[in-house]
Amino acid sequence: MYYPDELVEEIRSRCDIVSVLSQFISLQKKGSNYTCCCPFHNEKTPSFSVNPTRQIYKCFGCGVGGNVFTFLQKYENMTFPEAVEYLAPIAGVTLPERDNSQEAKEKTNKKIRLYDCNKDAANYFYMVLWDEKRGRLGMQYLKKRGLTDETIKQFALGYAPTDGGEVIRYLKSKGYTDREMIDAGIASFSEKYGLSCKFWNRVMFPIIDDKNKVMGFGGRVMGDGEPKYLNSQETDIFNKRKNLYGFRFAKSSRKNRFILCEGYMDVISLHQAGFNEAVASLGTAFTTEQARLLKRYSPDVYLAYDSDGAGTKAAMRAIEILQQFDCTGRVINMKPYKDPDEFIKNLGAEEYEKRMENAEDALLFQIHTTEKNYNTMDYAEKTRFHHEIAAFLAQREDPLERDNYLEAVSREYRIDREHLKQAVAKEAMILADKREREELRSTGQQRPSKEDYQKVNEQIFLTYLIEEPNLYPQVAKYITKEDFSTPLYKDTAAVVLEDLKEGKTPNPATLISRYEDPDEQSEVSALFTTKIEHLADKEEREKAIGEVFYKLKKSSYERNESQRSSDIEGIRQGLMEKQALEELKKIVIHL
Repeated sequence: MYYPDELVEEIRSRCDIVSVLSQFISLQKKGSNYTCCCPFHNEKTPSFSVNPTRQIYKCFGCGVGGNVFTFLQKYENMTFPEAVEYLAPIAGVTLPERDNSQEAKEKTNKKIRLYDCNKDAANYFYMVLWDEKRGRLGMQYLKKRGLTDETIKQFALGYAPTDGGEVIRYLKSKGYTDREMIDAGIASFSEKYGLSCKFWNRVMFPIIDDKNKVMGFGGRVMGDGEPKYLNSQETDIFNKRKNLYGFRFAKSSRKNRFILCEGYMDVISLHQAGFNEAVASLGTAFTTEQARLLKRYSPDVYLAYDSDGAGTKAAMRAIEILQQFDCTGRVINMKPYKDPDEFIKNLGAEEYEKRMENAEDALLFQIHTTEKNYNTMDYAEKTRFHHEIAAFLAQREDPLERDNYLEAVSREYRIDREHLKQAVAKEAMILADKREREELRSTGQQRPSKEDYQKVNEQIFLTYLIEEPNLYPQVAKYITKEDFSTPLYKDTAAVVLEDLKEGKTPNPATLISRYEDPDEQSEVSALFTTKIEHLADKEEREKAIGEVFYKLKKSSYERNESQRSSDIEGIRQGLMEKQALEELKKIVIHL
């Protein structure tokens, strides 16, 4: 750790976990906790829980858990020091100068060099584009597409010359090594050709993040070459799944909405026409990470995918992803034109705004699109189509929203409302079962073993020790850290028991910070988020925790018995422990 424990704890204690996590994910209050779909694995039923009292989070689907630091490390791919530095201003804490390890310095310096290499390459492509002779092909293409000089400059568009060696020589003159050019995604090496630029004879679209750093490139070939669009491969500074083209402008558009497109030119044409809320995915299908990024700024997303079959299919998939994040999807009808770029050129911005005003609700778009796959004049096909409608409606979990759609759809397709409601309820049960099986499969969960049940008992007991302070004096003389089954549990229990002995309240978020390994952080988090199912009756709760305590001690006794020597002393020790265990049956827990 680069910073003193006391300073780290001060920052953690001053940062409310709900407030910090809400900057990245959409939390909904449920009882005393906050929940949402887990940001670390795909699910449709929320199992991610944030406890504001303990200042920790836990996913009951994939098992990940931790505190505000571990969330930033996992979600934003930060190192621990980076997470501390991110939270320090929020906490109002001034950090001292720190000495980086050599390894950390090298990692940071490498990223800086890669960003700089891409920036200098982008500058070179831009310079070539504006050269009347060398950039003629690229500039002709952009002008033919209707782009103004202002737009070309705004998006820092460029041109990679036909001689790829030019770029390599330029970057070498700037001091970049072969390895740096390869790692930045600009160059590649082969035994036959040596080091060569990956982009040549292409109009270049620099991919720039919201901090104005060049992460990578997209290149559109001039002529009939393949591939038509070539994108940078993923590097240490470029992750296609987590970024969107044009996002640096769109996030501050102040329109409180996004237009999601398929290509670079669609985004650029829309921005030139005044729709600076347009973004596009980066050579991949729309991802959950990109949906999560959009939701952080606005839940209103308009889909402007191509109007052909492939575009419709991509829109259907994007709607499913947006729905997972409670985004309000709408689909823009651009017919008779294929994409936003063609539409704007032919009908203009004013007509495009009208199409946005009349954009189709995403769920109704799904239903109307699916209807084309059925011959509704055939009763059997018509019935299958109605079941598909029920399946779409079942995905809407909000009862009021589902009811509104039920009314609209039953009226449009002349389906008896009650019959449709029954079909939706049936589909909802099927969907819930499917999601449960998928989550078990995705998290690799299996039938719990005897050891798993023992660990759950230990988790429940530690949870209750923190929640019910008057429990400790009743069990203090019976419980030790040795009653816990693993080194991690023993270590954590030792801290909890010592705090309680001194009259302190153990802090789960602080305990998590003792560990650097993500798996250990998640396991410690589980120690304080496992409870017996809700029991309203006090007597039932006391009986339940008494049973948990007895099982914990019984498991401890059985472990000791298997390791105990068979001599007289070992037998005597075993009899004493067995007698003590029998006495525990008589203890009455008062909560």
